[in-house]
Amino acid sequence: MHSGKVDLHMHTVYSDGFLTPKELVEKAHSRGLTCISITDHDTVDAIDEVKSYADKYGIDVIPGVEISTNVDGVEIHILGYFINHYDSELLKYLKFFREERYFRAKRIIDKLIKLGFDISITDVENEAQNSAIGRPHIASALLKLGYTKNFYEAFNKLIGDFGPAYEQKIHVSAKSAFKILNDAGGLTFIAHPGNLKESILKKLIEWGIDGIEVTHPSHDRYKVKFYRGITQQYCLLESGGSDFHGGAKDDYHNIGKYFISTSKVEAMRKMISKNTA
Repeated sequence: MHSGKVDLHMHTVYSDGFLTPKELVEKAHSRGLTCISITDHDTVDAIDEVKSYADKYGIDVIPGVEISTNVDGVEIHILGYFINHYDSELLKYLKFFREERYFRAKRIIDKLIKLGFDISITDVENEAQNSAIGRPHIASALLKLGYTKNFYEAFNKLIGDFGPAYEQKIHVSAKSAFKILNDAGGLTFIAHPGNLKESILKKLIEWGIDGIEVTHPSHDRYKVKFYRGITQQYCLLESGGSDFHGGAKDDYHNIGKYFISTSKVEAMRKMISKNTA
């Protein structure tokens, strides 16, 4: 494996990112990344396309995905790495999750209409194109329709976790997510734990999480030090990346800024080999 910068958390137009696989790979190459993982929400459709472009630049691609789970009423995102993205059971579950995203979007739109906004599911589908619908697409539609000044206002005032048009997502349990990803040959990581309650963190460790995303734009150096300490204390793997989306989020500067070393990936590969031995 090449030495260099590794970013294991990136999104494309196939979920709620704004760059195509080609554009994302070109951006990754320009920022000196030698290994990436596309972790789109509830879909693996971008992986083969990303690989086809990454091969031209000598960039390694680790198949990944991001799944939403619920622990004690708190939404927890789980990253899966080194998954077999052709696994039929995995694909079946991901299809179910995407369908649930669509129904949730419709419920949010119904609430927005009751609040007086002239918005339809078609407006949101136009933003999502063929990707898995998420709240960022609703935010983009609200912005385009002139109801908000920017992307963040849509979340802060309307569709965020405490907004009047918020709708809870139907989650798979964390234990189920672990099984789905492990059965597909993958490793599981807690995404951007931030201010995760210690009780939830302990449960995820007890249930068999493989690692923690230590490096992330939302983590200051104290959080990085804290979560790195947790991985060392419990013999967990360490991941990290930019959580890049692009578009209205305007986080292009994060590519190449938030990364991990290739040694962390080698530790993951050793774990995979141990699991399959």
